[in-house]
Amino acid sequence: QVQLVESGGGLVQAGGSLRLSCTASGSIFNIIAMGWYRQAPGKQRELVADITSGGRTNYADSVKGRFTISGDNAKNTVNLQMNSLKPEDAAVYYCNAEKIGRHYWGQGTQVTVSS
Repeated sequence: QVQLVESGGGLVQAGGSLRLSCTASGSIFNIIAMGWYRQAPGKQRELVADITSGGRTNYADSVKGRFTISGDNAKNTVNLQMNSLKPEDAAVYYCNAEKIGRHYWGQGTQVTVSS
């Protein structure tokens, strides 16, 4: 099992910034990617950004140029720097770790953006 602990959510005004962090522990070998998903009320969970163990990144079109994902393999952490936040970015953000054929999830952290 992989345990994921998230931190860094909160309330911010539109145009502001937040930084999310996620630390993995447990059976962390063979993790091929880590990333962040989000789910707003009444909507499906969607990929925000992810990063492979080799450092390749992938972003949702809606966050390109505003969000930056980074990882530290030595510390088993992944961070999401979110700038120029918009009200539509408000959601519960979930950390994800992927192994071949399986995904692990954190408990989620709330991001609220006031207009």
